Amino acid sequence: MKIFAPYITVIFALLFPFSSYSQERVGHIDHNPFLTKKSIANNFLARKTTTATTPLNLPFFEDFTGYQSYPDSSRWTDFEVYVNNTMGLNPITRGVATFDGLDKYGIPYDSFSNVNYRYADSLTSQPINLDPAIVAPGDSVYFSFFYQAQGNAYYPENGDSLMLYFKTKYGGYIKVWSLDGSDSLQPVRPFKQVMIPIADSLFFDSFFQFRFVNKAAMQWADADWHVDYIRLDRNRSQADTAIADLGFASDPSFLLNDYTSMPYRQFMASPAGYRSSHYFATVHNNYGLSQPFTYGYHAIAMNNGAVLRTDTTYNASIIGHSLLDIDFLSYANTIPMPGLNTKVVFENTYYIESVSPSDSKGNDTVVKDMVFDNYLAYDDGTAEKSYYLDLFPTLPGKIAIEYYLNQPDTMRGMSIYFGRQIPFAAYKSFNINVYSAIGGINGAPNDMLLYTQELYTPCYVDSINHFWNYIFDVPLVLPAGLFYSGTTQPAEGNNDSLYFGLDVNRIGSNHVYYKVLSNWYPSSISGAIMMRPLLGQLVLPTAISDVNSKSSILNISPNPATDEVQLDFAGDGEATYMISDLSGRTLLTGTTTTGTKINIANLTRGMYVVTLCLQGINWPPQKVIKL
Repeated sequence: MKIFAPYITVIFALLFPFSSYSQERVGHIDHNPFLTKKSIANNFLARKTTTATTPLNLPFFEDFTGYQSYPDSSRWTDFEVYVNNTMGLNPITRGVATFDGLDKYGIPYDSFSNVNYRYADSLTSQPINLDPAIVAPGDSVYFSFFYQAQGNAYYPENGDSLMLYFKTKYGGYIKVWSLDGSDSLQPVRPFKQVMIPIADSLFFDSFFQFRFVNKAAMQWADADWHVDYIRLDRNRSQADTAIADLGFASDPSFLLNDYTSMPYRQFMASPAGYRSSHYFATVHNNYGLSQPFTYGYHAIAMNNGAVLRTDTTYNASIIGHSLLDIDFLSYANTIPMPGLNTKVVFENTYYIESVSPSDSKGNDTVVKDMVFDNYLAYDDGTAEKSYYLDLFPTLPGKIAIEYYLNQPDTMRGMSIYFGRQIPFAAYKSFNINVYSAIGGINGAPNDMLLYTQELYTPCYVDSINHFWNYIFDVPLVLPAGLFYSGTTQPAEGNNDSLYFGLDVNRIGSNHVYYKVLSNWYPSSISGAIMMRPLLGQLVLPTAISDVNSKSSILNISPNPATDEVQLDFAGDGEATYMISDLSGRTLLTGTTTTGTKINIANLTRGMYVVTLCLQGINWPPQKVIKL
C-alpha cells in the first residue's frame, strides 16, 4: 500500500506504566558483505590459495596495511580472516586481521544454530626458512604479535579462544599460546604484545609455518579478536618489545561536516555549508622517544583530473608510545557539476614522513575517496555492530532518521545494510516510511507521513555499496528542508528484533529517533544506523542478478504438496534451506542441491515459507502449501 498524504496525522498513543527508553539494543553483525561477492572472492582465492614452493627468509613482518579485505598471499596461505581498518580500537598502526565466527564469504559458519562452539577462522603463514643450517636454536629467534579482544565489535565470551600453533619439522602443528574469552576482557583494553621464544629444535625446518586459529561461540558469531604487527626474526630477546614505527592509526575523516556522502548537486547547492573546515586523523608513535615528523595531503577530481589541493606540509612532534590527533585544512576547490546525476569522486592522498630511516613506510600513506553519489549517508560503509529494537509482543517498532535537503529532490527508495541473524531473519517483514515531521521532535505536534511501502523482507547480498536497494513503486518528490526516513516493524509473529548495520566509528549526532510505545525518543546509541535514502535518477532494485547472472527464481514443486517438495534453483553446490511457519517458527532446516527432494510429511496442513541461501546469497522467500 502507498500513501501520499502530507497532511495525514498518524497518532498512535497507548498508555503504559513504563518507559520505552530501554528498548534500544546493540547486537552483532553476523555478516560481512565485503567478503560475500562470490565471483570476486572465488577469483581471488583461486589465485591465492597455494603454498609457496620457495620459503620466505627472515625477518617475517606483517602489519596488515593495505586495501584488500583478504590477507596478502605472498605471506599467507588461507583467507578466512577479515583485514580491515575499522574493527580494531587504536591499533598499532592502521590495519588489523579480525578473527570471528564468519567464514571467508562473510557469513556465519553455522547459519542455523546459535548455540554451537566451533573452530572458525585460521590464518596460516607461507613457509618460512628456519633451516637449522641457516638459523640455529641458539640464534635467539623470537615470534611476537599484538592482539586485542572486542575492539569496536563484541568481546569474546567464555568458550571463545584465540590460539597460536607452530608447525614442527615432522609436519604436525603444536599449540604454543592461547587465550580464552571471558567477561574479564571488558572493558576494551589496548592491544597487548606477546613474545614467544623459538628455541626447540622441533620447529627449525626450512618450511616452518605458524597458524592462528579462533574458536567461536555461534551465539556471538562476531565476538572478535584482532591481531596486528606480527614479527619473526633472530637476534631478539624477551625485552625486544619496542617498535620502530610511526604510522596512521586511523583513516582521515570525511570532507563533509555531517554526511559521509551525498549527491553532488545537493553539495553544490551550498558547498560552504556542507564542507568541513578540517580533516582529522590519528597518528601512533610506537617509538619510546618523541618523534618529529611532517604530514600533508593532495587531492584530485577523478572525473576530470583537476587538481583540488596541491601538497602542503605541516610540521609536528609526538611523544613516545602515544597517539596524536592531527588535522589538515580542507580545500574549497570544486569542479563544475558534470551532470545532474553524475557520480563525482575526489581522491585524497594523505601522508606522514618520519625522520627515522627504520620506520615502516607502508602505513605512512592513506588514499581515501570522497564520493558524491545518489544517496545520503551518515555511515562510512562498514558495520561493526547491529542496531535493533527490542519490541513488545503486540506493538510495532519504528525507526526514523533525520536528513536535510538543500534543494528539492526525488526519493526513489532506500538502501539498507542488514546485520545477519542466526537463525536467518528472511521471514521478518518491515515497511519503509518517509515523514516530513515526527510528533514531538523539532516542535512537530504529530507525525506527518508522506509515503509508506509495505512488506519488504531483509536481504544480505551486497550491491555496489554493500547495501540492498529497496525501490519505491512511485517516486516521492521532496521539498528542500528536513525529512525523516526509516522503517516500521509490524506487530506480527516474530517480526521484532530486526538487525540493522551500525557504524560505530560515527562521531557526533546519529540523527536517529525510535518509537515503540506512544512517543518518539532520540536514540541513545552511539553510531550511524546504515540506511541511505536514494535520490535523483532511476535506481534499479538489488536482485540476485546483481551478483549472479543466472536466474534468481526458486521453484518449488509440487505446490501444493503432500509428502515431498523439490527445490530447483540456479547455482552450483549445496544450499541451506529453512522452512518456517507464518509466525516465523523454524520447523525444518538442512542442506540441498538443485533438483533434490525434501521430505515434509511430518508438517501439519497449512502454508509455510521456504528460505534458501547459496554461498551467502539469499533467494527471495517462497510460499508452499502442505496438504
